[in-house]
Amino acid sequence: AGDLTIQLPNPSNTHSSLMSTVRAINLVLPEAEVYLAGSDIEGQLVLNLRSTLVDPVVKVELVGRGYLRWLEEENPEWDYEKSTACTNQAVYVSKARNFDIEDGWLDSGVHTFDFHFNFPPSIPSTFNSKIGCISYFIQGTCCSGQVVLAKEERCLLLQGIATCFAFLFTLSMQAPLVVEARKDIVYFCCFRRGSVILRISLEKNKFCPGETIVFKTDIANRTCKYVRKIHFALNCIVLYQGFSSRGEPCFLEELREVTRFESQTDTAPFEAMRVTSALDLPKPMPVTSTVKENKIMAFRYELVGTSSLPCTTSTIVARVPIIIAATPNHFSVEQKAVTLHENEDDMS
Repeated sequence: AGDLTIQLPNPSNTHSSLMSTVRAINLVLPEAEVYLAGSDIEGQLVLNLRSTLVDPVVKVELVGRGYLRWLEEENPEWDYEKSTACTNQAVYVSKARNFDIEDGWLDSGVHTFDFHFNFPPSIPSTFNSKIGCISYFIQGTCCSGQVVLAKEERCLLLQGIATCFAFLFTLSMQAPLVVEARKDIVYFCCFRRGSVILRISLEKNKFCPGETIVFKTDIANRTCKYVRKIHFALNCIVLYQGFSSRGEPCFLEELREVTRFESQTDTAPFEAMRVTSALDLPKPMPVTSTVKENKIMAFRYELVGTSSLPCTTSTIVARVPIIIAATPNHFSVEQKAVTLHENEDDMS
């Protein structure tokens, strides 16, 4: 009797055959640069097949999540270095659309699947730093059984909106705001005393991402030297909340510069000058919020004006709290001016 040889199918060849079935997969999305929380997104998943595909699984997912991690020294008094990783994560949106395949198979050619998702209204803006990130993406996949035949992922920029808690916080802050900082100087070389007063005024202190902050700066130079320039910066103070390996809550604060510019003033001795300036806000950007709202991080903002004092190594700094909301007009309230004062002596 002759030998009977049975050749079993090679799983790798079967996998390669399936992979070659899909010629291309594409996500067609609107030409929106930034999506707003609470808005809708509509698009199409376009699948191009070389041959017939039996029992396919075609789906589109909308995913938004946040993650943070930093290393923290456990005890600085120890003789050896030991640090622990503080981590945290959050899921802001996770939605999927599985498409029904008629007759359980797709013929060769191009197939188009329409999808529609709604962003939750309370999700935070896209954000990225060395410590943490908040990201959103749309992902389309085509599978056969447990094998992923093709996949495409598209990142989305999302602008969050202020929540009800933030509205209550900003309600008391809707007013023209004036911040005044003063620093006194004593020049031992000539036994003279002087001071510099820096005053920053805003018609409002709540702004929308993409808006322009217009403000006025008054410089009162009561010294015998020129005040040459002022540096302006919009800072974002981020508070991260993580957990150690023992489950203990950990907090870390980070100062991030959003935008800055320099103004040449050349204010003469014993003179005063007013400068009108403007800062353009980026879009998208995180809105003013709390850790409770964003689950793993909180955001607040301040406009900072800094000027070097003449013939000294010191500087005068004025800080104005800024509220970032999703739209420029959430409330209509009576406008009352608020003035903050700072005074710091300087012996030079």
